[in-house]
Amino acid sequence: MEQQPDANAQPSKKAAKKAEAKAKKEALKAQRAAERVASQVASVDLEDDPAKDNYGSVKTPTFSPDAEAVELRSLDESHDGKTVVVRAWLQNSRIQSAKMSFVELRKGGNWTIQGLVTATIQGTGAEAQVPSEGPVISRRMVKWIAGIHPESFVAVEAKVQKPIEPVKSCRISGLELHITKCFLLAPAPAMLGMTMAAASQPVVNFSDEEPKAADAEADAQKDAEHAASGGTPAASMLTHLDNIAMHKRAPVQQAIADIRIEVKKLFRSYLEARRFKEFEPPCLIGAASEGGANVFKLAYFGQDAFLAQSPQFYKQFEIAGGRERVFSIGPVFRAENSNTARHMTEFTGLDLEMEIQQDYTEVRATLEGVLLHILRELQVRCADEIEIVRSVYPSEPFLLPEPGKELRLTFAEAQQLLREEGPPEFRNVRDDEDMSTPQEKAVGAVVRAKYKTDFYVIDKFPETARPFYAKVDDSGATVGDGVRVTNAFDFFLRGQEILSGGQRINDPDELEERIRSKGVDPKSPGIKEYLGTFRQVGVPPHGGGGIGLDRVVAWFLALPSVHLTAGYPRTPKRLMP
Repeated sequence: MEQQPDANAQPSKKAAKKAEAKAKKEALKAQRAAERVASQVASVDLEDDPAKDNYGSVKTPTFSPDAEAVELRSLDESHDGKTVVVRAWLQNSRIQSAKMSFVELRKGGNWTIQGLVTATIQGTGAEAQVPSEGPVISRRMVKWIAGIHPESFVAVEAKVQKPIEPVKSCRISGLELHITKCFLLAPAPAMLGMTMAAASQPVVNFSDEEPKAADAEADAQKDAEHAASGGTPAASMLTHLDNIAMHKRAPVQQAIADIRIEVKKLFRSYLEARRFKEFEPPCLIGAASEGGANVFKLAYFGQDAFLAQSPQFYKQFEIAGGRERVFSIGPVFRAENSNTARHMTEFTGLDLEMEIQQDYTEVRATLEGVLLHILRELQVRCADEIEIVRSVYPSEPFLLPEPGKELRLTFAEAQQLLREEGPPEFRNVRDDEDMSTPQEKAVGAVVRAKYKTDFYVIDKFPETARPFYAKVDDSGATVGDGVRVTNAFDFFLRGQEILSGGQRINDPDELEERIRSKGVDPKSPGIKEYLGTFRQVGVPPHGGGGIGLDRVVAWFLALPSVHLTAGYPRTPKRLMP
């Protein structure tokens, strides 16, 4: 029997070096070609060209009075046969012949259309015959347009026509632009720091540090092998952020950004329809909130100030102040040296707090309601954007529970499920110790297989895994070695936590006792003022939750890192751009 090649076998060092050399040679060849075209275009003499008024680098282009300015996304069959003006990025170009070239224009993420320009002047030099009617397009104009660098911003006048066959490479496949004028408004450099092709590849390396020599060599080898096989080398997140404009121009990043915007809109509209009022908690505070050390300290007019690590206290101040239901959308800062795919030092929090009429399940139901509303509406409103993301980062469709069949497990039930049906390494997990990230993911895998949902709640966390303001269950229920459980919960998407919430303690004496039990001094700065608020007035029973916007978007789309969902991710080693 003939031995089949091993699909996972690594290329030999000789093969890798050969592939790397070939990739470098191709890159150098491409660079020289670009420089050659740029030189040729620069040498084009527009002065004696009959078409000189129809192309070139200008600040204020002139178009025909009957030409309609349109956005690419608005082009449809109603424009067939009409003259339009389109402003867009020139994504690429190719010369078909001395008389014809093709370009691809892009705007608004992945709205692309094919354009072609065809010479109408017969002959050259003194014998050139200029058409008495119709557009004046010379061979030099055709050549000049073909030489515009990719990612330059142009304005074109063109007649919209239906192509002979649909242009499958463009989103607008049933129309094309027959260009009669082309003006370069903002030229791009001959060599980009990152091409659109690379920017549209999945990011696999999220390290914020410059790679060591050995790692850089290994990455270069992988890129060389990928390029030698005809593919486009993927860029690291470091390269993406160092080329932020190209990073943001990639259709996948624009799709993620649009989904992120939609999540905030859905969060706000759902709560406003249920009598929630928005408020703005401060980012600058006078003491480390919640008694933690993971805060950023900065100088503030002769005293210390801190960036707020949570709006928690301020949500409760709003309830104490008579606001029955409140929410906020804003930045949260955590000075945690966590260099993982699920952590950032600055992220956006979606927070709410509300009075409780009967028990804490009212809070849980409200949070379930808003998140399920968001997740269901995203699948409808952002179907195109989701498909764009999946074309780069493939994933299984997000599984949602049927209405009325939402999955809620107690912490003890989730741990039991993990012991009985999870991987062997979790056979001895305890009911009185908080879950690790690997445990959470393992529970998520079991839940998806068993209950066919990627959204679920884990309730009744042990008090050892919750902050001092979490309300202990009045029933006296315990887990493990007599550890009491709380009216607190976490929400999960695809096995990863995106929300923590529950009922808060509203009795000042009970709150002070819990503060002391956590080893925190109730008279310490920040805590003293927080506790004092509950002694100023009677504060009704209340609860709420904090949602990580970046995590909601990342885990809903099954992205490899929350860094892809933030416009400008901040990590322990990254403050730019």
